[in-house]
Amino acid sequence: MTVRVAMWSGPRNISTAMMRSFGARPDTVVVDEPLYAHYLRETGLDHPAREEILASQPRRWQDAVAGLLGPVGARVYYQKHMTHHLLPQVGRDWLAEVANAYLIRDPAHVVASYAKVRGEPTLADLGYPQQVEIFRAHGGPVVDAADVLRAPAGTLSALCAALGLSWAPAMLSWPAGRRSTDGVWAPHWYSAVERSTGFAPYDPAPPEVPDRLRSLVDRARPLYEELAAHRIPPQG
Repeated sequence: MTVRVAMWSGPRNISTAMMRSFGARPDTVVVDEPLYAHYLRETGLDHPAREEILASQPRRWQDAVAGLLGPVGARVYYQKHMTHHLLPQVGRDWLAEVANAYLIRDPAHVVASYAKVRGEPTLADLGYPQQVEIFRAHGGPVVDAADVLRAPAGTLSALCAALGLSWAPAMLSWPAGRRSTDGVWAPHWYSAVERSTGFAPYDPAPPEVPDRLRSLVDRARPLYEELAAHRIPPQG
C-alpha cells in the first residue's frame, strides 16, 4: 500500500530541500506543489511563469486531488504542498486519505526572508492559519526547519518513524541539478536548491524583520507555537 505523505509548509522554508530529501529515497515518488495552478487561477496573481504553471497542472482542485489519490507505483508518494494554496473553496475531505505532516519555521525568519521577495505578505500568505486548521482536524507529525538543519539525520529519522516509514540514509544527500519532477517555476526559484547536495548548515543569526512587519510576526507566532508544541524532537 502506498503511503501518501502530504507535507504542508509555508513559503521561505526548506520545503524544496525536503522534497529533494524524500526524492532521494529509492522507494519514493514526489510531486511539486500540485495545487499551484488552481491557486493562480482562483487568485489571479501574476507569479513568475504563471502561464506555464497554468498549462502544466490541473486548474481544478478536484482534478489535482484525483491525481494525488490515484495510483503511483511507489511505496511512498511525497506531496510537497504550499499551505497557502489550500484556498477556502478547496474541499477538505481528501485530507483524511493522506498522511498529513507539517514543516514549520519561526515566523520571524519566514517574514524576514519573505520581505526580500514580496513587500507586504499577509498572514494567509505565510500559511500558518491553514497549517493549524489541518493539524487540528487531522493531526500528524510536525518538524521544525531549524531542527532539520541542526540535526538532519535525527530529525528525519524521527519523522520517518512517525509516518511509518523505514529510515533511509539516502535522504541526507542528493545529486546537484534540476529534476523532471520540479515544477515549471523552478528556473525562477530553485537555483540554490539546484546547486545543493544536502541540507544547508543551520544559521544561528537572528532575523532582520522590517519594522512594518513586526505586527505580522506577532500575529503568526501563536499559530507557530501551537504547532511547535507538537514538534518531533531529533532522535539520538
